[in-house]
Amino acid sequence: MARAQRVQRRGRRLRAVALIGIDGSGKTTQAHQLAAALNAAGVPANYLRNAGGRRWFGRLARRLGRADAQRLLGRNGLLLAESVLRWLAIARTLLRSVLTRRVAVMDRYAYCQYASIRAHGGRRWETFARLVYRVFPPPGLTLLLTVDPAEAYRRIESRGTDHETMEYLIAADAAYRSLPEYPTFVVVDANGTPDQVAADIGAQVARWLPESRRAPAVPVPATAPVST
Repeated sequence: MARAQRVQRRGRRLRAVALIGIDGSGKTTQAHQLAAALNAAGVPANYLRNAGGRRWFGRLARRLGRADAQRLLGRNGLLLAESVLRWLAIARTLLRSVLTRRVAVMDRYAYCQYASIRAHGGRRWETFARLVYRVFPPPGLTLLLTVDPAEAYRRIESRGTDHETMEYLIAADAAYRSLPEYPTFVVVDANGTPDQVAADIGAQVARWLPESRRAPAVPVPATAPVST
């Protein structure tokens, strides 16, 4: 079940929702699902992905005979590339939201970069990241999808498109919980089925909507994107 935010922002128009969490927590599936549910309820919304390019670099590394992205670019090189690419993605996302006046349902946000930096042991990079990311306003609602690292590992292996070590998943889980922004997150238990998780998310988002626009989360379609 979701843990309620300490401060409810009632009366404000919902402009952006960010779904964050470790790889395998279901961010992509749930972000797509939430955008679809909002549109079905008459609330214009766009799914927007703020990726940092780590998966792409990982695929490139394997093609070049390297084990992973960090072996290809080095830890510092990877963190720099990831920070820059995610910054550009978030800037594009927020600009598009302003221009279209649609709710931005964001798959990842700046907090994902801070957690990635901590999980990779590059804490000195966090100061740089926070300096350049501070131009972005916090989302109206940030949903932290939490999942047991062992379950996340199982999901990642079952989709067969990428790989993460258990050590990294455990470190990333701890990193999210250690962020100073953690108390402002709505924590959603993502260990359940996609429908169960969508219901919890829908209940949290409904707090922001007028009663006439509140609708139950629609079931995850069979062709839903793989969880990330």
